[in-house]
Amino acid sequence: MIESPPETKNTRSRFDAQLSTRDFGRFSKLVYEQCGIRLPQHKRSMLEARLRKRLREHNLVSFEDYAKMIFDGEVPLDELVKLIDVVTTNKTDFFREPAHFDFLTQNALPTLIQDGWSGAKSPLRVWSAGCSTGKEPYTLAMVLSEFQAQMPDFDFEILGTDISTDVLKKARLGVYLAEKANPIPVPLRKKYLLKSIKPAQKRVRVVPELRTKVRFARLNFMESDFGFRQPFDVIFCRNVMIYFDRDTQQRLLAKLATCLKPGRFLFLGHSETLLGFNLPLVQMAPSVYRKV
Repeated sequence: MIESPPETKNTRSRFDAQLSTRDFGRFSKLVYEQCGIRLPQHKRSMLEARLRKRLREHNLVSFEDYAKMIFDGEVPLDELVKLIDVVTTNKTDFFREPAHFDFLTQNALPTLIQDGWSGAKSPLRVWSAGCSTGKEPYTLAMVLSEFQAQMPDFDFEILGTDISTDVLKKARLGVYLAEKANPIPVPLRKKYLLKSIKPAQKRVRVVPELRTKVRFARLNFMESDFGFRQPFDVIFCRNVMIYFDRDTQQRLLAKLATCLKPGRFLFLGHSETLLGFNLPLVQMAPSVYRKV
């Protein structure tokens, strides 16, 4: 009979290690301080599952060992970044909440043009805040490129930011499973996506002309100063605030309003609202606001 290899403390930890109440509290506080996300008690198993990736990376035998690494002494900055990477949620799709993109090209941009803005001398500055793997900013690049085809003098530039370095790497690459491109209208899919030279991989990549229109950078919403030299004409910050408490939402919205030019547009997720907040923004459509 072939015997199983002896079980070691190391192998047991990969399956049996549990996050203590004390350490859950410490990590929850750290996550809130670093990125504004609250982790209530019912999120304990989720946090535990995600932190296991860091245990495996460092070959640690328990969450207690990882907690010592983080809290006892000066934690390396790159480890703190990786910790935030594994605990943040990164849900995104091409053409998610499509009415927003229709409003942008059919209402917002024509309104700016009627007000005297042409986009010829100053490109439309667009910020996709919390961009995840890049599907939102690339969707914006597609619809704005189509708008540009009707107005040759029009130009635009897009910034996509996220706190997770992992998703930003994927965003810069612009490679996705072919099935993830299904929400993209067929004509745009044919125009702006390249199929893999290996059909079995079933992957697509955003065309170079579109990738050059989007710049990606890491940004933490908890930073006091985002460091932008110029304000934006359009900000998409959708399905981000749902992870924050009301005080954090207030601070973030105030900073977003500061980053927006007067008369320009802010797009939020459909489950998010400015109701009860004192901000220089008026509602123009469901979850679409304009700076007064």
